[in-house]
Amino acid sequence: MFTGIVTDVGEVAAVEGSQSTLKRLRIHASYDPATIALGASIACGGPCLTVVAFGPREGGCWFDVDAAAETLERTTVGEWRVGTKVNLERSLKIGDELGGHIVTGHVDGVAAIVAREAITAGDDPWGPTARFVVKAPHALSPFIAEKGSVCLDGTSLTVNSVSDNLFSVLIIPHTLAVTTWGERQVGDRLNLEVDLMARYAARLADARRAG
Repeated sequence: MFTGIVTDVGEVAAVEGSQSTLKRLRIHASYDPATIALGASIACGGPCLTVVAFGPREGGCWFDVDAAAETLERTTVGEWRVGTKVNLERSLKIGDELGGHIVTGHVDGVAAIVAREAITAGDDPWGPTARFVVKAPHALSPFIAEKGSVCLDGTSLTVNSVSDNLFSVLIIPHTLAVTTWGERQVGDRLNLEVDLMARYAARLADARRAG
């Protein structure tokens, strides 16, 4: 379980395996290796992945994760290459602050950026702010609501507006600076996880309609 509050930006250091069945990825991060255990869950660019090996390196740690066929099919993980930057979040512990919203790390589909608009200039005293317009898969658009929550590439964001399967999010200077959002451009694909409560509410409504 996660909150969508990014705690580090990792970098893919190695990729091995099959594009369709199983890939192993090595990620460099700044986490203290003493705080990581085999089997730990880390949200990597949105998907919850399991640590299968880890060790120390200068400036932090490295850890390996496996991405199986379902993850490769439904997320952008299959597109990651050496040098790809990914938002990272460690799993919640009892007593941690819930700063974003409840995120499972189970990606529902892949969205795409169709517009990026600068809201403030780069010389703003707090840095730039940007609005992104994102296109969601049609099957997922009913789960996205204005002022609701959405998780994109592991980042908890508030939906500003919705029009059919397009929605917008506003990225503040801090988030642009400490996540991969600062590098995002039109055409980039994003791992999308819809709000957990919206998913269950829709399922309950379907069950009631079915009798």
